[in-house]
Amino acid sequence: MIVHLLRFAFRDETSEEQKAEVLAAMRRTAAVESVSFGAVGQHLGDPAAGYTHGYCVGIADLAALERYMHDPVHLAGDPGIIPHLAKLAIGPDVSDDMDPELGAKIMAMHERKLEMYPDWARLMETIPEVRVA
Repeated sequence: MIVHLLRFAFRDETSEEQKAEVLAAMRRTAAVESVSFGAVGQHLGDPAAGYTHGYCVGIADLAALERYMHDPVHLAGDPGIIPHLAKLAIGPDVSDDMDPELGAKIMAMHERKLEMYPDWARLMETIPEVRVA
C-alpha cells in the first residue's frame, strides 16, 4: 500500500464557494477506482506550519498509482484545484512495500507525468510555495 499525503492552504482570494468546489473535486479524485481509501478535509497539524487542509489516499501498488496519476477524473480536476492553492506540501508518503527503490520509482512516474502533460507541469509551477517531502 502506498499512502499519498498532501497538505495545502488556499490563496487569500479564494472564496468559500470556490474552496468547497476544490474540496469536492479532490473528493472525486480520492474516489476513483485505483484508490483503496481516501480522506479530504481539515489539516489537524500545527497551525503555525500554515496548512489548513489535507488530502490522503491509499493506493494498492505501483500499477494502481500509475492508473491514479492518469485517471481522467484526476486529470480533469487539477485545473480547477491548482489555481486556488497558495501552499502545497507533497508527502511524506508512506508505504508497507519495503522496496528500497520505491521512492525513486514513484518520482520517475511523476517525472514522466510532467513530460506527458506539459500544461499540467506549467500549472503546478503557478503554486507560490511547493514543498516535496
